[in-house]
Amino acid sequence: MKTVITILLTFIGYATFAQANLNDYKYIIVPKKFDAFKNMNEHQTSTLIKYLFTGKGFTTVYDDQLPEDLKFNRCLGVIADLQDDSTMFSTKTTINLIDCNDNIVYSSMQGISKEKQYKEAYNEAIRESMRTFNGVNYTYNGKNDKKDAVTISFKNDVKKLDASKADKVVQAEKEMEAATPIKKEPAVISKETEKTQYYKDNTPVKSNIEKVTAEKPAFKSLEVNKSAIKDIWYAQATETGYQLVDSSPKVRMNLMKSSADNVYMAKTDTKNGMVYQKNGNWIFEYYENDTLVQEELNIKF
Repeated sequence: MKTVITILLTFIGYATFAQANLNDYKYIIVPKKFDAFKNMNEHQTSTLIKYLFTGKGFTTVYDDQLPEDLKFNRCLGVIADLQDDSTMFSTKTTINLIDCNDNIVYSSMQGISKEKQYKEAYNEAIRESMRTFNGVNYTYNGKNDKKDAVTISFKNDVKKLDASKADKVVQAEKEMEAATPIKKEPAVISKETEKTQYYKDNTPVKSNIEKVTAEKPAFKSLEVNKSAIKDIWYAQATETGYQLVDSSPKVRMNLMKSSADNVYMAKTDTKNGMVYQKNGNWIFEYYENDTLVQEELNIKF
């Protein structure tokens, strides 16, 4: 009994510590290509992880779509890194959150799947890993928004010269200024004769010219062509969700339930993606030749 209580208290303490750490960060950054894979969004791992973190209340962005404050302050966010420890017989994933100093601030539990198909296996393993974040009540505390005052010290930066050398330096600069048509007034001059020091500070004026960088879209999305909406598909309940049949009847698509309402993992004979409801319409979203495609479906439940 004492052992169980000790383990429970340890788990609670760890969860509280992890929550406190995550509350220090405003964003979770999801790479569009993880180091474990060769291709961008392979097995739909990037889109799935971003979708799951967003569903758990985190502000989640792709690594090439950073908001302005995150561009100038990288420490506002942590990178979601997918650690792949898969073997020949099982798929194993762990999600590590890494800060701007390359320190792991949080690691999920290891998700394991025995599925043979890669997409289904990674989907199941990642969802199991993400269960670690179910008990985290995330609220950004604004810690990394604070800008501490920066103190600049010039101690030991000033070179010591003897009196004769210092006088030569001063005289040379006076001659250069006299020969220059436009007189440049130094912002700060400090001279001493004993243990002579010479310091010149021309403080630059901040420019009001800002560099404008055009943001590139993350994915090429196809607009939904409502005029090409397919025939009505009828939903029939299954153990894992629904199967959609046409008027033949022929099974056209299988829908598997997810942890979110009105969001399903979808599979046809040739495509894998997700089906979700948006503005009262059902959208089938999938990748085709590295392009994100959206199709509107006519489903009757």
